Amino acid sequence: MGHAVQLTDVVKTYPLGEGQVVAVDDVSLTIGRGEFVAIVGRSGSGKTTLLNLLAGIDRATSGTVHAVGADLGSLSESGLASWRGANVGLVFQFFQLLPTLTVAENVILPMDFAAKIPPRQRRARALDLLDRVGIADQADKLPAMLSGGQQQRAAIARALANDPPLILADEPTGNLDSHTAAAMLELFTGLNAEGRTIVVVTHERDIRDVVSREITLVDGRIITDTRLTGASA
Repeated sequence: MGHAVQLTDVVKTYPLGEGQVVAVDDVSLTIGRGEFVAIVGRSGSGKTTLLNLLAGIDRATSGTVHAVGADLGSLSESGLASWRGANVGLVFQFFQLLPTLTVAENVILPMDFAAKIPPRQRRARALDLLDRVGIADQADKLPAMLSGGQQQRAAIARALANDPPLILADEPTGNLDSHTAAAMLELFTGLNAEGRTIVVVTHERDIRDVVSREITLVDGRIITDTRLTGASA
């Protein structure tokens, strides 16, 4: 199966006044390729920081982060950006679609950055992905014209733009009603069934029904790491 992610003795601290706050406290963690993992815990437990370390958005203060074949600590900022563009799909709670671009243009943008997809194929691929998440008919609208659920679908299509092996989602259902949230989790389940590794930070209790593993953080440390047999994996 191989590892998608391997963290070894990872610490992340931030300066705070005269001292510092420890956001991630000596975490070692291996996630296999094709796993669907939920990271849960209260606000301030270090969940988002951990996800940002996996994405190469934050750098570890100490320890090593390996993800999708790269030692993230050894990459320059531009090296990290190009690694991330090719290998990681990011989905955020607040969608983060660019408001002045159409939905299709938002999905095409990562393809323009990573240059994995030939230019003449990019719009067709964007429309295919929007069709896959059920909003092909919204392709030429601006994000503000879409509902929250539609915007999150567009954000998932954008995350898939370069066919990344690793998808990282930070509270992807946090701004959605329960019906729409369930539909989002179903989308993630389908993506995982295709072999993608998915790590979701969430408060959503229903996540246990779909993930194969649940990791609980308290004060930046892993307290429980549970494999769930009820999941599709």
